[in-house]
Amino acid sequence: MDFITLEILPFIKNHLLLSLGWIVLFIAIIVLTIKGKLSKVKVTNNAQAIQMLNKQDAVIIDIRSADSFKKGHITDSYNVLPIDIKNASAKTIEKFKEKIVILIDENGLSSVGVGEILVKQGFSNVFVLKDGIAGWNGENLPLVKK
Repeated sequence: MDFITLEILPFIKNHLLLSLGWIVLFIAIIVLTIKGKLSKVKVTNNAQAIQMLNKQDAVIIDIRSADSFKKGHITDSYNVLPIDIKNASAKTIEKFKEKIVILIDENGLSSVGVGEILVKQGFSNVFVLKDGIAGWNGENLPLVKK
């Protein structure tokens, strides 16, 4: 108790905003970790994605813009915009509800939310590619350019 009284409490008192910032950050990390563990959307790496493509007939859905897609995309991937998924107007992917679907964005940050929407729409096996197309490209894996 002496350490807390002598060191931590005066620090918190003298640096209230900094201390509150750390508490908020700590709570945010806990919430995001729990949310990630409870999510039905799973994260996969490049090696696992290649395995799913080759052995389990997985489907790649690239949610980047059409221009980004044309600059380089994974072979046989489908370019579907997130807005079309949100509006349930992406009819080209409806037939993949029972297949493994791997979502790809620029850097792996925005595809989890889109994946959650797909799960709500009845897709049963949704994955997101960790680090997105940037990670794929960073490992010098093949891209198709149009």
